[in-house]
Amino acid sequence: MESGAGKHWTEEEVKALLSIWSEKSIRKQLHGTLRNKGIFIYIAKRLQELGVCRDWKQCRAKYKNLKYEYRTVKYARNSGDATKTMKFFHDLDAILRCEPVAHLAEGNGRCSSTEARLNASPTADSSQGNPPPAVEASKTPAFIPTVANEGGKHWTVNEVRALIHIWSDKNIQQQLEGTVRNKRIFEQVAARLQKFGIDRDWKQCRTKYKNLKHEYKSIKNGQDSGSTSRSMKFFNELDAILGHSTMEQASKSDNEESERPPEWTEAKSGKDSIEIPGDTGEEDSVSNLSEDLQVADIKKVSDSEIAEDEEDFSNSTLAALEATQIKKETIDIDDDSISSTSEDRSCTPLAKQIVGTDNHIPLEEAQNHFKVITVNDTGAGKHWSDNEVRALINIWSDEKIQQMLEGATRNKEIFEEIARRLMKCGIDRDWKQCRTKYKNLKYEYRALQKENEHLGNPRRKMRFYDEVDCILRRQPLGPSGWGCESSSLLSVSVGDVTANTGSLGIKRKTWNDEMSPIPLKKSASENTIFQFQKLLTERVNTVTEGKKLLLERLCKQEEMQDLNRTQLYAHPSAMQQVPVAAAAVAAMAPAASELKLGKKVNEGKTKEVYELPDIPGCVLMQSKDQITAGNAARKDRMEGKAAISNTTTSCVFQLLQEAGIKTAFVRKQSDTAFIAAHCEMIPIEWVCRRIATGSFLKRNPGVKEGYKFYPPKIEMFYKDDANNDPQWSEEQLIEAKFSFAGLTIGKTEVDIMARSTQAIFEILEKSWQPQNCTLVDLKIEFGVNILTKEIVLADVIDNDSWRLWPSGDRSQQKDKQSYRDLKEVTPEALQMVKRNFEWVAERVELLLKTKSQGRVVVLMGSTSDLGHCEKIKKACATFGIPCELRVTSAHKGPDETLRIKAEYEGDGIPTVFVAVAGRSNGLGPVMSGNTAYPVVNCPPLSSDWGAQDVWSSLRLPSGLGCPTTLSPEGAAQFAAQIFGLNNHLVWAKLRSNMLNTWISLKQADKKLRECTL
Repeated sequence: MESGAGKHWTEEEVKALLSIWSEKSIRKQLHGTLRNKGIFIYIAKRLQELGVCRDWKQCRAKYKNLKYEYRTVKYARNSGDATKTMKFFHDLDAILRCEPVAHLAEGNGRCSSTEARLNASPTADSSQGNPPPAVEASKTPAFIPTVANEGGKHWTVNEVRALIHIWSDKNIQQQLEGTVRNKRIFEQVAARLQKFGIDRDWKQCRTKYKNLKHEYKSIKNGQDSGSTSRSMKFFNELDAILGHSTMEQASKSDNEESERPPEWTEAKSGKDSIEIPGDTGEEDSVSNLSEDLQVADIKKVSDSEIAEDEEDFSNSTLAALEATQIKKETIDIDDDSISSTSEDRSCTPLAKQIVGTDNHIPLEEAQNHFKVITVNDTGAGKHWSDNEVRALINIWSDEKIQQMLEGATRNKEIFEEIARRLMKCGIDRDWKQCRTKYKNLKYEYRALQKENEHLGNPRRKMRFYDEVDCILRRQPLGPSGWGCESSSLLSVSVGDVTANTGSLGIKRKTWNDEMSPIPLKKSASENTIFQFQKLLTERVNTVTEGKKLLLERLCKQEEMQDLNRTQLYAHPSAMQQVPVAAAAVAAMAPAASELKLGKKVNEGKTKEVYELPDIPGCVLMQSKDQITAGNAARKDRMEGKAAISNTTTSCVFQLLQEAGIKTAFVRKQSDTAFIAAHCEMIPIEWVCRRIATGSFLKRNPGVKEGYKFYPPKIEMFYKDDANNDPQWSEEQLIEAKFSFAGLTIGKTEVDIMARSTQAIFEILEKSWQPQNCTLVDLKIEFGVNILTKEIVLADVIDNDSWRLWPSGDRSQQKDKQSYRDLKEVTPEALQMVKRNFEWVAERVELLLKTKSQGRVVVLMGSTSDLGHCEKIKKACATFGIPCELRVTSAHKGPDETLRIKAEYEGDGIPTVFVAVAGRSNGLGPVMSGNTAYPVVNCPPLSSDWGAQDVWSSLRLPSGLGCPTTLSPEGAAQFAAQIFGLNNHLVWAKLRSNMLNTWISLKQADKKLRECTL
């Protein structure tokens, strides 16, 4: 349903809406734009003047509903069914008949034939002289906010037409096809758009150009494959520009040589390097050029292949490429960062400048024609070329590297070593870039694997999927994928080798093709090539020998630092991470059908625990279709309970993990099982109660049922079925001196478990409140992770673990108590219990979502405060709160400041404003005095005048409530505390942060005492 719908409109309100809609200027704006928020904001304001209080979303929803209902009735009448009718049909008919449809259809035919017929053909009613509409269109043209006023992102139909008109200029097309740096071209396009009255900067023009090109190619490829279901606006216009056949382009290539811009001629005459036309200093439009030059001898390139689109070229087979005869040199451009303007024919013109179709360049002279442009030369250093990723994966595939990455929570030293090894391959990347790329590859792989599991068939692919899959599934990389590639990588890394042999041409290939040996053509330089191959082989052997020494040294360092890395709750942020060994290894687990089970570790009343030989440090928790009560005094089989319990547990653990609570849960494996970190369980059941009920009343006579505990009451019970799980005190647990996985349970560990129990209960209690359910009490268990030696929440949390009362009414209880209270277990009674469990399983999935919205808007006085504001944005992201950064000055442009304020007040999303202004802070007080939304000051104080400047944020006029915090993280936390009042997910992160901070202090105190002793 459209957001804002569902609120009843009175007849007078609809008439008011129709009166505004009938205005010619309104109809024109609604028809001519794709993004119409600004128009409906204007309509809502007009309605307020008429005494109708509706926001823009409600107006848009009503507009759509009326339009849909009108067209339904109109279609029925055109089909001969005169019985169907609606209110305001004649008014809508007068409005919608006037809408032009012809120019919409010419783009790509989005306006369906049925819709065109409905709008174009007059109805029988109108031809018979029906009364005129109740409202007449106003003749006064109104000022309507356009989409551009909302931020300049969305393009109207007329703006796109103007862009395509300029794009169709052959001079523009030639420049776009023949350059990699294209800032100046799009500045020219933007200037020409200005002449049409369209205010767009060069970046917006370039982005729209790329999007149109991408959408056209997607649809074009679909049509070539026989699919005609997809279409787009302006397809015909784009097809006229981009739809030339490659044969026609090739036949014209020689004639176009003389028409190319003079920059190309200059590049052709250069001997030491290639100068790429464009603004070389603009990093925004730079395509990273790979430093990896692969040795290739290409014998013949047909004219059609020379002009071939890069996307089609990358998909061509090796057999077709090996059949070539003409030598040529190109630059391997990173596909991840390549400019879309060079997609069509970026490499071929460069090759043709240096090498004629009949000429051969001697090997010893090749180095004079090309200068290898590395990542450092461009100054970008962010995008990874295919060969760089292959080198990283090659290092990652080493068994010892994998073990160290899996067993470490602090891995800076490992990635520093990886960066050093990449440097030996001629790839200059620091450890942070290596770690980021490593994480991104793993994330993309897991996301793809998860998506494919849900869909059943893969719809999306990623580069290097097979290689990453082999690593994460612990399978050796096949030689076919790396044999020649690693050699070419190492060949570029040897500076003296490339200096002696010169830069050779490369052959572009698809990322998943196998690299086959390319025969070098016999020539006078054959001896040089032989020396090159020999020296290359020696270097490969040297690097291979060095690997062993480096890894041995790394392993020793890791053994020395392992204790420091695996300290229990070593840092507050550590609480937010899943145990590394368990999570990293289990993420690569095989599918359910391939999962190999080891021996049974344990079996309880409702679950079984199995070892997983393929996933060290993890176990499989398999639920049973069994329900029990009274320490199994009552036990029955309930079909489907395993799946219900598994769903409930998985959702609850996911909620707690995302909040920052450490759990043993890794991922859901099947309908009835999940993978968890292997833990040695602490035999204590921790119970947290908000309301007195059940066994508490028996053990504490005189306490009435319903008595509420503030704070929640914590109890613990020793797991001993023979003695009915006796209640223990903290002192008994400490004196028991339990030791699990090498960790002794002392005072600190007991305090951590008690404090964690309360935090977990409060998070779940808060999460159930939006569902109008009261969490009465909760039972949980902890274990010690055998790999990390940390105390984590373990076992399960399902409908057996709590009491849950909808609306706080015990008679509506949905938990296992409904089974305990049965006087006689019958099939009908078990079905009633099962329905309760299913009800909980359905609702528990909703705990992972929230209907509450909220955002933080950071207003900075100037861009010099950007670094301070970025910290606020980063801190907001940890709480899951969207954050926007804006630049405005209350001193220099108060009208613009208030306009920005009104923009965020108008859409109805709860907003917290953070004012970041140095020197004299007028931004916060001005905002606070003109909005009812919360405003907080966060001034970036300087060392020289900071002590004086802060007073402009602290001493405010009366009537202003604008608190001040100096910490960017504090400002984000202040906003999170406001949103947490209505958003249980944000509140859960805040509560978890409190717990993690407390635990870190507790651990620090323990370490200090141990050192003192």
